[in-house]
Amino acid sequence: MVDVRVGISGWRYGPWRGVFYPPRLPQRRELEYVAQHLRTVEVNGSFYSLQRPESYRRWADQTPADFVFAVKGPRFVTHMKRLSGVATPLANFFASGVLALGARLGPVLWQLPTTFRFDERVLDEFFALLPRTSRDASRLAEAHDERLDGRAWTAADADRPLRHAIEVRHDSFRDPAFAALARRYGVAVVVADTAGHWPMLDEPTADHVYVRLHGDRELYVSGYDDAALDRWAARVRGWTGQGLDVHVYFDNDVKVRAPFDAMALAGRLGVGPG
Repeated sequence: MVDVRVGISGWRYGPWRGVFYPPRLPQRRELEYVAQHLRTVEVNGSFYSLQRPESYRRWADQTPADFVFAVKGPRFVTHMKRLSGVATPLANFFASGVLALGARLGPVLWQLPTTFRFDERVLDEFFALLPRTSRDASRLAEAHDERLDGRAWTAADADRPLRHAIEVRHDSFRDPAFAALARRYGVAVVVADTAGHWPMLDEPTADHVYVRLHGDRELYVSGYDDAALDRWAARVRGWTGQGLDVHVYFDNDVKVRAPFDAMALAGRLGVGPG
């Protein structure tokens, strides 16, 4: 059976308090509250800095056993190193505590900068480095450098498949060679709705589809009305009809639309908690 999950990108936003989150809800319980309404969330903090094992363990403890975290790969890899010479940074990332999520670890998201053009050699080398199972990730994590000494988590509690998705933001990725390369490595090309700012590529390249909804008309701001949500629900059903798992994350957080849009889409698809 296919697995469909609809969630949000991040969960710690001041403007959400008293709007989505109930008044006086302690901040430490916000993730728990999200998990009562949705079945997945994207970890965004990992993009800006390496998190710690105790954070991942705490997040796992605050969510049900069937909850899933997508984890965003670090910008040091994607934006600063631009995917080149990243064997050690990848090891550090996977040693930072990602594996402490255990069965709750979902896809790993790699978001490229807007100035990154398609380079088949660079992408090929990067895709080849990515671990395909949690045990592969554990072995890679053991190669971390001294910056993770004393704070590394390199153990995998079981051997599970590990999925990856890549979000691109340059028109050069419309090259058919990119889709062919992603398909060869089983990496999902993110279907990104960016209010027309960046390309929306909609060609499945893996056994799962990863969708990021950044705003229907205005980037990060506008919500999705009933008609738009109906269209996205139909697209998700089309993918599941092909036997593909689907992860959808709303990133239109500025005006507190993301959690409500996510719950509305999950309701249309019948994939909410419980």
